[in-house]
Amino acid sequence: MVKSYCMSLSTILHLKEPKQTMDIKAMAKINLGLDVLSKRPDGYHEVRMVMQNIYMYDRITLEKTSQEGIFFSTDSGFLPADSGNLAYRAAQLLTDRLPAGAGVRIRLSKFIPVAAGMAGGSSDAAAVLTGMNRLFSLHIPQEELMELGLTIGADVPYCILRGSALAEGIGEKLTRLSPPPDCYILIGKPPIGVSTKEVYGNLRLEDVVHPDIDGIIRAMKAKNLEAMCASMGNVLETVTIPRYPVIGQIKDLMIQNGALTSLMSGSGPTVFGIFDDENTAEKAKQALKQSKLCARIFLTTPYHPESSRRHHDQRTT
Repeated sequence: MVKSYCMSLSTILHLKEPKQTMDIKAMAKINLGLDVLSKRPDGYHEVRMVMQNIYMYDRITLEKTSQEGIFFSTDSGFLPADSGNLAYRAAQLLTDRLPAGAGVRIRLSKFIPVAAGMAGGSSDAAAVLTGMNRLFSLHIPQEELMELGLTIGADVPYCILRGSALAEGIGEKLTRLSPPPDCYILIGKPPIGVSTKEVYGNLRLEDVVHPDIDGIIRAMKAKNLEAMCASMGNVLETVTIPRYPVIGQIKDLMIQNGALTSLMSGSGPTVFGIFDDENTAEKAKQALKQSKLCARIFLTTPYHPESSRRHHDQRTT
């Protein structure tokens, strides 16, 4: 499934005392490019997407228990704490592999917006799979973990891989990419939710202009930020923006305030802008705040292991 070596989620987990508990950062993603090629007979869509993690994350704490079962809690008042939560379902996939009499306590602290096109739920599930694998020394190969994750959702294998990747098929065929050039990423989420199923269901492929996915990949390898931004696009905007004009308004405001480009992430409604200058990005953040178009505003940077650039503390407006 993965065509080249990568630094996976498991390499940046933080262990406490002799492997009784583990703290994990479940990072959000954005789509630097999202193209839909066709609809399959099974109802899924064939896609080509450039996936990129950013420094925005949920926190998950795993703890071994001497009682069998999954003991799940979250600080979110509206997320389920049972099999309706992808992180809980991820734990269910591994409980039969735990030692006799062992269970797991999972505490989820949410920061990534829900139903926002940023793979928050998928990233939480990926963190639980990878974390339990290490905490309980299950020795499940990453490839197998990714196959298990695919049974929960199409984004989960990428969220196990992390970093920069080309996703093909329904999102499960992954190729590690060169990280993007250093930049600043301004996130704006309007106070609405969007159904991914409805967006894909209303997509008319004959009406879309396909983004230059290969151009994005070449520009990332060449560390050419302007060329990368010029090639970016998301075909799902043709569905979501006409239904929710605020998404287009946020995009326009980011461009007017110095973004090299601005795009909807996933099926929306989150919008991001890419900036080559931190001061410009900060000013755009203030303009976005004053506009009152967004319920959440966040300035951050791309995640990749090679980056020496300081990333922003996890604070939101």
